[in-house]
Amino acid sequence: MAKRQNEFHSIQDLMKDVIKENKLTKGMHQLSVNEAWSKIMGTGVVSYTNSIELQRKTLIVSLKSSVLREELSYGKEKIVKMMNEELGEPLISKILLC
Repeated sequence: MAKRQNEFHSIQDLMKDVIKENKLTKGMHQLSVNEAWSKIMGTGVVSYTNSIELQRKTLIVSLKSSVLREELSYGKEKIVKMMNEELGEPLISKILLC
């Protein structure tokens, strides 16, 4: 019979290990970005959002409204800062609004 190890690990640490070992980090970041966008921008902006995609350090946001796209383009730096704060790590360096 195998001997048990008496090391205790938190579930959070174990989940991070599983995500890293199975190369799921990219997908988890995508989910986190979608949740952060919804939380920060609110239901008004989310209703005009077609898709959100994270490619490397660029957040690509497809919008239905050209007026909203223009309005959001004025605050790109602020959006990047708020998103990174919400995500807890600097995943985004620029935003591309389409």
